[in-house]
Amino acid sequence: MTESGPWTAVIAVERSADGAERLARTLSPEATREVPRARCEIVRTRPGLLELRIEARDTGAMRAALNTYLGWISLTDRTETIGHSVG
Repeated sequence: MTESGPWTAVIAVERSADGAERLARTLSPEATREVPRARCEIVRTRPGLLELRIEARDTGAMRAALNTYLGWISLTDRTETIGHSVG
């Protein structure tokens, strides 16, 4: 059952200042695309801290948006780890 919203969530990610900048650049094209029934804004509140502010119409859309953005963050982390071990 999905309840009507809007529902809001904030994902806060701490990195080095350079790491937060890379993550923001990586996620910004995705944030401009709308996940169905949800939207995301990337906010840099200070160097090293990145916030993804998500608003969704219902709980199903929020779940999907959180899974999507957390998956992209995880993928970015794994890609950087692999890049550091190779280079």
